[in-house]
Amino acid sequence: MSDHKDQKRGRPSRERGADDMIEQRQSPDRRKATAALDEARLRQQAIGVRLRQMFDDVVNEDVPDEFLEILRKADARKEGGQ
Repeated sequence: MSDHKDQKRGRPSRERGADDMIEQRQSPDRRKATAALDEARLRQQAIGVRLRQMFDDVVNEDVPDEFLEILRKADARKEGGQ
């Protein structure tokens, strides 16, 4: 049978993909849940990207001179046996 005749009889078109057919069979609640999960994943991905950017910024910052001096003094005490 042709697709046109199939549509008249209420049958799905043969040209439709499996994803389209599965999507039609999902309940509205299931579609909402899937959309909510997709949104949550996107949000988590955006947070992860931003956290990596912030971490890279901190790692690449210069160490303040005062902090380097404290580290030098601590190393000197350690070498002196105190």
